Amino acid sequence: MKTLHCRALLLALALGASPLVAYAQAREAPAPGGTLPTPVVNLPDFTRLVEAVGPAVVNIEASSEGSGDPEQAARRGAEPMPEDMPEFFRRFFGQPGMPGQPGMPDRMPRGGTSQGSGFIISSDGYVLTNHHVVSGADRIVVRLSDRNELEAELVGSDPLSDVALLKVDGKNLPVLKTGDSRNLKAGQWVLAIGSPFGFEHSVTAGIVSGVGRRSLDPSQQYVPFIQTDVAINRGNSGGPLLNTRGEVVGINSQIFSNSGGYMGVSFAIPIEVAMNAVRQLRETGTVTRGQLGVRIQDVDRGRLAELGLDRPVGAFVDSVENGSAADKAGIRPGDVITRFNGREVLRSASLPPMVGALPPGSRATVTVMREGKTRELVVTLSALDMAAMGSPGPSGRPAAPEAAANPLGLEVEALDAAARSAMGLGAGEGVLVSRVTGLAARQAGLAPGDVVLRVGQDEVGSVAEFKAATEDLGPGDEVRLLVRNTRSTGFVSFVLR
Repeated sequence: MKTLHCRALLLALALGASPLVAYAQAREAPAPGGTLPTPVVNLPDFTRLVEAVGPAVVNIEASSEGSGDPEQAARRGAEPMPEDMPEFFRRFFGQPGMPGQPGMPDRMPRGGTSQGSGFIISSDGYVLTNHHVVSGADRIVVRLSDRNELEAELVGSDPLSDVALLKVDGKNLPVLKTGDSRNLKAGQWVLAIGSPFGFEHSVTAGIVSGVGRRSLDPSQQYVPFIQTDVAINRGNSGGPLLNTRGEVVGINSQIFSNSGGYMGVSFAIPIEVAMNAVRQLRETGTVTRGQLGVRIQDVDRGRLAELGLDRPVGAFVDSVENGSAADKAGIRPGDVITRFNGREVLRSASLPPMVGALPPGSRATVTVMREGKTRELVVTLSALDMAAMGSPGPSGRPAAPEAAANPLGLEVEALDAAARSAMGLGAGEGVLVSRVTGLAARQAGLAPGDVVLRVGQDEVGSVAEFKAATEDLGPGDEVRLLVRNTRSTGFVSFVLR
């Protein structure tokens, strides 16, 4: 019997069947005597599910009349992307002149039209889609499954979560039920309904590949994406990701592709993140988030002993913004955040979604590992500053290259009492950078006006201490400085030349 099944399996694969179907067909191969055994593999049938939820899925057409404003053009993505830009996360609409190119930026050209997907979340006409589907649109039309077309109003959108809320005039409209993406596990079946390449109400299915994924787009660090192998292409943007009960667990948003087309790696926004944005958009038209005011990175395996950890978990605090919520709570550069409000922080990417899910003014407990000891701090979150997003840490004005004054290429001087007070420093803390003469230091972002607090593990509070801490350093050595400027306090690392 085993030999018969193996032969049937090979035959099915040779005929082009998928592995699951081939296996099912092999198990159904005739046994001796010509009888068919009961199939062992039962593949899912989504027919009834699609019939039930399909009417609530809509096609969205967004159009722009065009503008001569170059800033508006940039926001709408009218300019082509650089040829050398990595195609990590590409979205689903073509660029100007390339309407059929999948995986390219989805913002519409001036005077152009783009297609996307969405779904109805209330019987009176609220529709959920992606921010990038309608960004820059002058006119939005929602097309229902019965081909009825309704003009839509943009209630509001949130670029950080890539969520947009629309409103159409309607009554007793079909609605999709929201589920709970927090219960999703790798291997569970999910399916998507949308309009890839304009083919309305196309259905694709697959499994959850992973949860809590981080986007390579730094502006979307607040979204713990759901990764699936569901086929998603240009035009699926904004459509629902559904579980086998027909509940929405996510909004299809991104693909990972080297070619611009589907490659088996798709990403969806968890429905909890989307509905949090929806609630705020309905109430105020904007979305606000809590902020700690830290710059973080993954824990370096080579520093586990120094940090007091037995495994590389948590978020290493690289810098702390002066006067921020973290600064006021006592979080310091060099701390490792291991828990936030009791939830374990396994990696640095896990922290921003936890913080951003809370509104400004929320109080939260932050557990940090400092010098081998665990500390629990209470922080009151501030509001996320959109204008400051992506701002660098310690940095400043460039200086003309000259001969290095010391191995680091820094000239330093003592801080007077007034300068210490202005920088929030106590007596015996730090030396002032007066000139940056070394190329490596300049490229690392150091500038006149920065204050060096520590060289490696050595605290420096005078010019003599700074010289003593740096005199044994030479070309090829990696140096790590703790630096404070008017914006933040954090680490700056570079290799001496």
